[in-house]
Amino acid sequence: MMQFDATDRQLLGLLQNNSKMTTKEYANQLNLSITAVYERIKRLEKTGVITGYVALVDPQKIDRGFVAFCHVKLIQHMKAFVLQFEKEVQKLQEVVECYHISGDYDYILKIYVSDMEAYRDFMVTKLTAINHIGSTQSSFVISEVKRTTVIEI
Repeated sequence: MMQFDATDRQLLGLLQNNSKMTTKEYANQLNLSITAVYERIKRLEKTGVITGYVALVDPQKIDRGFVAFCHVKLIQHMKAFVLQFEKEVQKLQEVVECYHISGDYDYILKIYVSDMEAYRDFMVTKLTAINHIGSTQSSFVISEVKRTTVIEI
């Protein structure tokens, strides 16, 4: 695990909240030179602490405001079944997150679609078409209480 000083922590906080500021703006906020901030950012990128930069999109504005979580249980935990499921779920554009989990189910998927009818279509034509799925359980988001991409350091 990489060691962070207070400035690294502040810089990572600033970057997570707004990665579109200029190096000069970060430098001003941190009371550092532009070169020092630039070098810190490059080090954090090179060491893999910073893995990328993205634009966050409002799902409502692109007709993907219906959010579902789907638990999936495979019929068996054979390596081939696990690998095939994971390969196939990677191809599903509606699935934005997929985790292999412990407990009663094997996976949990976060799915964005336009509405309940689109979710039904997704389940029938795409998800349950994947081989070796034993069962699924869906939950639908009523309201979003908290969503962030910021990880406190």
